[in-house]
Amino acid sequence: MNVSRETSERLEHVLALLNRWNPTINLVSKASLSDARERHIKDSMQVFDHAPSKPTNWVDLGTGGGFPGLVCAILALEKSPEIRFTFVESDTRKCTFLRTAIRETGVQATVLSRRIEDLEPLNADVVTARALAPLTTLLRYADRHMLKTGRGLFPKGKSWREECNEAKESWRFEMQSHKSKTNADAVILEIWNLEHL
Repeated sequence: MNVSRETSERLEHVLALLNRWNPTINLVSKASLSDARERHIKDSMQVFDHAPSKPTNWVDLGTGGGFPGLVCAILALEKSPEIRFTFVESDTRKCTFLRTAIRETGVQATVLSRRIEDLEPLNADVVTARALAPLTTLLRYADRHMLKTGRGLFPKGKSWREECNEAKESWRFEMQSHKSKTNADAVILEIWNLEHL
């Protein structure tokens, strides 16, 4: 993605924060830290590419170290400043990291330090989650927090087909798989018209 110098600087600042905080609170795996620009930043940036036009309420579940939610919020500052982001994360230490990153990058986001299933419905246009849970579980979360007209965007690894088949045993949905630009075995699942069977 082509981004402005300001956006690039914000993304680099997230990398610097990640390197500073990770040894203490394990935001991402230690093995992935040396390649964090590709594995976490670029991987999250491509999620933003598949967002529907003109969303206003974006909810990222299990935000952890900020992927993809924080990266998408940084991109939105330049491309869609009307989007309001909510990061849901139950780990209070990770919430402290996220609040620090929000403050230091100037993004428009709120952090909810709660369990996903304990929250009142958040009525999101877009729901994202990365490396959080199997698709069947993600659809249960999305069903609670996504508008009927909303879209779910879920990066998934090489077992994504199996996860989809399992999810179809209890959910009806429309779906498009977008090939990942950072991992040949991975996809971003775009899901809509979600209905429990």
